[in-house]
Amino acid sequence: MTSLDKPTEDTQQDDARTVTEAALFEAFGGVRGMVETVLPGLLFVTIYTINKDLHMSAIAALAVSLVLVVVRLAMKDTVKHAFSGVFGVAFGVVFAMMTGNAKDFYLPGMLYTLGLSLAYIITTLCGVPLLGLILGPVFKENLSWRTRNPGRKKAYAKASWAWGLILLGKCAILFPLYWWADTTQLGWVLVALKIPPFLLAVWLTWVFLAKAPAPIDVFAEMEAEEKEAAAKEAAAKEGAEAGGRHRRDA
Repeated sequence: MTSLDKPTEDTQQDDARTVTEAALFEAFGGVRGMVETVLPGLLFVTIYTINKDLHMSAIAALAVSLVLVVVRLAMKDTVKHAFSGVFGVAFGVVFAMMTGNAKDFYLPGMLYTLGLSLAYIITTLCGVPLLGLILGPVFKENLSWRTRNPGRKKAYAKASWAWGLILLGKCAILFPLYWWADTTQLGWVLVALKIPPFLLAVWLTWVFLAKAPAPIDVFAEMEAEEKEAAAKEAAAKEGAEAGGRHRRDA
């Protein structure tokens, strides 16, 4: 390795890390996505702690979720994270209103977290780690990592294990509290556990993917193949026309 090679490799590694950071930021919503995830539950437990009014707490949480969607639409930004928050809050409101138990506001989200943790673990055991399915399109590699890039498949497997186990650990804390603690205790613990486990999982994902081989850009490959096919077709057409002119001249 020459002295000129080292900076080039360092630059490529820095570029790969930058691309990974940008992709993770896009996939998981960034700071605004975290705010949209935390704010409705925080508002619910705050109001309920103050006045024990289930209806007011639920309506306030749903209203702020809708406001977040409207803000996204007004800014012409992607609304997938805000919409997912609205659906989650709406399910919680329906559950709580149907049972009359304020703790049930949190139950759909807890069940979703449990299902997601099992999905990460089961798909990894089956050789198709869920995180690869989620991030493959973001990195423009689709499913090429499964058969053509074993290093990335291994990184996706490690990251999926991290997500699965972290979320499963979160469930191990929350479900006993659902049965034993009151609504305010459960709510504040749940709010406290919203961001730290998420940041840990994202950080571990970044660590694993930053060390993995670069993704294979299948979209660029398809575009190159299309251009090559078009060039061959044009060359064949030109050759046929040239041959026709040659026969007419003869």
